Amino acid sequence: MTLLRDCDLARAFDHASYTYDRLTALSPGYRTDLLRSARRLRLPRGGAGLHLLDLGCGTGASTRALLRAAPHARITAVDASPGMLRRARAKPWPARVRFRHLTAEEVATAGEGPYDAVFAAYLLRNVTDPDGVLSAVRSLLRPGGRLAVHEYSLSGSVAHRALWTAVCRTVIIPAGALGGHHALHHHLWRSVLDFDTAPGFADRLTGAGFTGVRTVPLAGWQTGITYTFLARNGSATTAEDDR
Repeated sequence: MTLLRDCDLARAFDHASYTYDRLTALSPGYRTDLLRSARRLRLPRGGAGLHLLDLGCGTGASTRALLRAAPHARITAVDASPGMLRRARAKPWPARVRFRHLTAEEVATAGEGPYDAVFAAYLLRNVTDPDGVLSAVRSLLRPGGRLAVHEYSLSGSVAHRALWTAVCRTVIIPAGALGGHHALHHHLWRSVLDFDTAPGFADRLTGAGFTGVRTVPLAGWQTGITYTFLARNGSATTAEDDR
């Protein structure tokens, strides 16, 4: 089975949107890890006066994490799947959070931005042209703007690759089959295996012109499988550290 891309992937997420929140709730640490990655942006003053982009917001779990990390920021959240966006919009949000139906590739020409920070969770391995998306992100970020990518990206070790496959074959793919989403969950398994390793993605960020690139692993069973990648668009404009 080949990887899903573009419209096929958006349709698969549309179909899965009805049960997506219930499935992710079964994943240990799913929402906690999103919040941890959002907080690693270290946005000052609770985000007051800042405009943030949640790129690939899905049903809004990443948007909620970003809002908790920066409760005073203005947030624009976008996704390519109308079904996932319907679920996100149905939840209670403050007026400073808004959602738009846009692909990652369309964001740069949608008349949005500039942004002070971009948060992209579980997105980059799903796009056809990750370098093009990263170039678009850089064009949308203010000088010194911050990027956090929360993504499945294997360490490169044989052990972590084997662990990911074992988890997918025993838990993730069977759960997807029960919910009628076998193709999407099979895509999840294969997309992680085929995506950059963590060092490889860090190099991709550097090659795209981002500075201060750092790779921070997540704790628990996902160590070596899921990371927060942190970077800036050029030099920092404040004296704050990204710890």
